[in-house]
Amino acid sequence: MQKYLEETKIINYANTEVKALASSLAKECKTDTQIAKKCFEYVRDEIHHTGDNKDDRTTCIASDVLKYKTGWCYSKIHLLAALLRANKIPAGFCYQRLSCSEYKKGVYCLHGLNAVYLKDYGWYKIDARGNKKGVDAQFNPPYEKLAFELGKHEYDLPEIYDKPLEIVVQALEKHTTYEEMVDNFPDIKVIES
Repeated sequence: MQKYLEETKIINYANTEVKALASSLAKECKTDTQIAKKCFEYVRDEIHHTGDNKDDRTTCIASDVLKYKTGWCYSKIHLLAALLRANKIPAGFCYQRLSCSEYKKGVYCLHGLNAVYLKDYGWYKIDARGNKKGVDAQFNPPYEKLAFELGKHEYDLPEIYDKPLEIVVQALEKHTTYEEMVDNFPDIKVIES
């Protein structure tokens, strides 16, 4: 479980602002589930989804996501993991391969979400991409209510990763504008059975 609590260059929860926010969100909470819910709702509701707002800034590192209050789903999961890990709650990274036709027709890409380890429930997936018309992700363990239901040719990657996928980090670091990201979403092809 220790690897799901580690600080990294991307999940930089020792950053002063990240640590202060994590502490503030945990205030008056009595359980890890309450803390996780507050962290989830903060990232879902207070950090803009870059694609929804067409922000021309691409963030990657948790502290930058907090500083600029914007991020693609991938960036938002970095901040959420940092807030959870700062509160000693194990957090990992999960991905789905989804149609990204909302941005560009005929394109598939990865979508990032988190898994959090809750003492009363075990691993529980949460999706803080941000709600909008047709998207209603919630925190209600043990029931998972993610942003998207899988459609044809869409699937979950089976692992809970302790670090963000390198292909995701590389895309965020290389493609710094809205248009560049839309033209270069990270994708991974898994052989469908």
